[in-house]
Amino acid sequence: MTVLEIAAPDDWHVHLRDDHMLASVTPYTARCFRYALVMPNLVPAICSTAAAVAYRDRILAAAGPHARPDFQPLMTLYLNDALDRADLLAGAADGQVMAAKYYPAGATTNSAAGGSSLLAYRQVLEAMAEAGIPLLVHAESTDPDVDIFDREAVFLERELLPVLDQVPGLRVTVEHISTRAGLDLVRANDGVAGSITPHHLTCDRSDVLANGLRPDLYCKPVINSREDRDALVAAATSGDPSFFLGTDSAPHPLSHKLASPARPGVFNAPYALEVVAELMFQCDALDRLEGFVSWHGADHYRLPRAGSTVRLTRLAEDETTPLDEVTTVDGQTVTIFGVEAARRWRWEPLTEPEQVGG
Repeated sequence: MTVLEIAAPDDWHVHLRDDHMLASVTPYTARCFRYALVMPNLVPAICSTAAAVAYRDRILAAAGPHARPDFQPLMTLYLNDALDRADLLAGAADGQVMAAKYYPAGATTNSAAGGSSLLAYRQVLEAMAEAGIPLLVHAESTDPDVDIFDREAVFLERELLPVLDQVPGLRVTVEHISTRAGLDLVRANDGVAGSITPHHLTCDRSDVLANGLRPDLYCKPVINSREDRDALVAAATSGDPSFFLGTDSAPHPLSHKLASPARPGVFNAPYALEVVAELMFQCDALDRLEGFVSWHGADHYRLPRAGSTVRLTRLAEDETTPLDEVTTVDGQTVTIFGVEAARRWRWEPLTEPEQVGG
């Protein structure tokens, strides 16, 4: 039996949705993670500090009785034409807003409000650089002439590299890196970091396509090649502080996943920690788990590391039978990613976290 203790983990990219879905999925994130960096792509998009604060209140109300006492949703604003630069700066200065998120229009779920050019927001980006506000990017080209498996690399070359060149000092997170190109860009640029998801770490495109289409694994950016997955695993297990966990947990009702067209997104919040722990175990890298899930992201966002800890125990395979789906309060079914890893791991709080603000 393998037992280890680590600082409480954080999730640096999560979708909690709203309304019935918010109520159903938020408790899973709030139970496990101390910080949760919440994406703003609702309808309508979260483009103001007031909207972010109201959304945070809804999240906290939905967190449930088993939430960590130190659970803290960190709010982001949607970088588009509706965002007011002065409001963003004021919200960040007051600690109400952590970052701004850029979506290319049409790239993924609820991205219709996104932009057609990242550099078109240069004045906002310059103000963010001066104030130290991080930019989060969904790094995916929407050019229809670009192959779906090349869209991350093309976005980085055409959109992000010019911004890094013309807006020095801008702090950037390349979200849900899916290719070696994303890893290489992070490594080559100071102030740039990258989040990596459990599903991009443990699946490649053959898992999605080779033995019958798996709509439950369809996400944006898409799960890429075996070579790209191997590169992601090497980065996550390397101890490089530029890379950290962002689950990109993105729940959709099963009816939407099986629809035509299917909705992109993988719901992994319930077992994200177990999936990454099992990956580290298989790679003989459990000593790197704490850095990846607990330290590197907090350091990048200039927040304190967790003072509380959790214990993880690797079990015999038949000792637990995890749920494989969630039923929302309005009767929708959401498939959970990571069930196999959850059969092998149990985690529990080891030291009692302090109440936020207490």
